[in-house]
Amino acid sequence: EVHLNLAYRWFCRLGLEDAVPDHSTFSKNRHGRFRNSDTLRFVFEKVLERCLAEGLVGGEGFAIDASVIKADANRQRGVPGSDASWDRESSLTRPVREYLEALDAAEEARKPPKNVSLTDPAAQWTAAPGGPAFYAYSTNYLIDTKAGVILDVEATPAHRTNEVNATKVMVDRVEERFEIKPTHLIGDTAYGTAEMLGWMVDEKAIEPHVPVWDKAERKDGSLGRSDFRWEAEADEYRCPQGKPLRSTGKPTADDTLIYRSSVYDCAGCELKSRCCPNTTHRKIARQVNESARDVARQLASTPRYARSRRHRKKVEMLFAHLKRILRLDRLRLRGLKGARDEFLLAATAQNLRRMAAWLMPKGPEAGIAVPI
Repeated sequence: EVHLNLAYRWFCRLGLEDAVPDHSTFSKNRHGRFRNSDTLRFVFEKVLERCLAEGLVGGEGFAIDASVIKADANRQRGVPGSDASWDRESSLTRPVREYLEALDAAEEARKPPKNVSLTDPAAQWTAAPGGPAFYAYSTNYLIDTKAGVILDVEATPAHRTNEVNATKVMVDRVEERFEIKPTHLIGDTAYGTAEMLGWMVDEKAIEPHVPVWDKAERKDGSLGRSDFRWEAEADEYRCPQGKPLRSTGKPTADDTLIYRSSVYDCAGCELKSRCCPNTTHRKIARQVNESARDVARQLASTPRYARSRRHRKKVEMLFAHLKRILRLDRLRLRGLKGARDEFLLAATAQNLRRMAAWLMPKGPEAGIAVPI
């Protein structure tokens, strides 16, 4: 195209008689030097700095979400995780080398995945969007809700745990590099786990505008946990009859404290058939971070929480633009680093587009060029 299109020559600062670099130069840089450097993140952050300078970032409300992108891996070329093996003595492709290096660098042994691609083993086998399963990565966006500017992007395998953990990485990175920390963080129920809410409230002092992930309420008509009153000073629950449920103070393996009532209190209770019909006493599991969950529940009834739910659509619109307009519904590069590069480039393009739309003069001044 550079040989034929004068606009391309102008953009590359090439004169009519200048030699055009061979296309392999770009390919080798992309797969070599760029693959093992932070060049593309540097470009992304330079664009973000311009957005900050132009006042497009409010810095108060952030929204977080993830979207699944298909990997460049044939779903038929996979094997069970326990059967996956590579001959390290022979030459390996770049995605396989990166995958094996990540396994060697991991502090703990990983459980073999259900299904592994032989061409892109870092990709996650998933059926999250519905339909047949496929290999995929997730692009995680952290955006500012003022103008929908992307503050950070992180590539992860398409797994919910990795997506949630990416939130901590991005929020910490934005705070470290740009000294911006939001007053509230908006997300869907996937980010409403007890551990995540505890991190937001207790460690970062960020309001969690996130629905609480809670499966404690019963659906069989019996008394649920909300029917029991929590007494924080006494560190105990009180049942509808005023009897205490106490804990030993030792958390279980999944970071919960078990509060139990007395067998003698329950034996003659008139509500036993509705409270614990199949056991001798009632038990309630309370998360270690339950206080943070209570904060999220209280915020859910406020007007600012209702506004935040509408602002969350801005990140969903960016994903729709990513797939429908930029056509990034399937990756071209393999490996986690390849996914990272493509997601960074796409996020950079989206920020440039958003900045141009906000800074473009309106009305009579629309024909005057604005220096960028």
